[in-house]
Amino acid sequence: MKLGEPTLDQLRIFIAVAEHGSFGGAARAMGRAVSAVSYGIAQLEAQLALTLFDREGSRRPVLTPAGAGLLAEARGIADGVDALVAKAHSLHAGQEPALTLVVDVMMPGELTARVLGEFRRMFPTCALTLRIEGLGAVAACVIDGGADLAIGGPVIGDHPALERHAVGEIALVPVAAPSHPLARTDVAPGESRRHLQLVLTDRSPLTEGREFSVLSPLTWRLGDLGAKHSLLKEGLGWGNMPRAMVADDLAAGTLVELDLPEQPGAQYRLSALWRRDTRLGPAASWLVDAFRDGLGAG
Repeated sequence: MKLGEPTLDQLRIFIAVAEHGSFGGAARAMGRAVSAVSYGIAQLEAQLALTLFDREGSRRPVLTPAGAGLLAEARGIADGVDALVAKAHSLHAGQEPALTLVVDVMMPGELTARVLGEFRRMFPTCALTLRIEGLGAVAACVIDGGADLAIGGPVIGDHPALERHAVGEIALVPVAAPSHPLARTDVAPGESRRHLQLVLTDRSPLTEGREFSVLSPLTWRLGDLGAKHSLLKEGLGWGNMPRAMVADDLAAGTLVELDLPEQPGAQYRLSALWRRDTRLGPAASWLVDAFRDGLGAG
């Protein structure tokens, strides 16, 4: 049996009748005559060689098993066309069809999740790819062309290939387990150098060999901030952490903020970074503003 090819209009009529429960309801919703809706369903049934609605014994059309089975497919096709048209409108308006974003591992996860959740609602047709990196690797992703936009820290300075726009800062605090020797209140100057410091290492050759807030010659280099967090709670060393990430530990007493004479904690400045030979589109510009507003509110 050779089947016909339904039109998009026929599928939309089918969906409208199923959703509104009657030909009249579908006609009113679509601004059509009832006869046009009835004709559209008859044509679709002829194309598919199936009865989609049971019209006998009832004033309201009822989906047949075949109609119920095809309804989800029809909705999927209509939704796909709607998405295609929405993306075309976005492209005409200058919106990016896709965007790769790199976020510094120091950024509070709750803020990133909140911003990206709102981004998906604001720009549903923009395909977003997210990467989380640390230190110089954030900027390296943009310089190498692997990312369109980054929210990163101050570790690489003013690179000639990058534009930079400050968005805010987060507090880094030195912490350790309460059993750690540095957890005392009378720590002598220089004593922190005699204890193992857990340090976030830089995976990027851009800043290879540079040290960031490292006081002790005894270090463990970690590529993952979550692993550093776990080791700190086990009492295996001391180190700087974003205050937001350890706030619950400080409140619960599983970590304590260290009162060191050197005061190694700092304000970690975050900036939006993008290549100077590119221009931010509306979706990327929105992300810059959203992270700046989020950090300012925090």
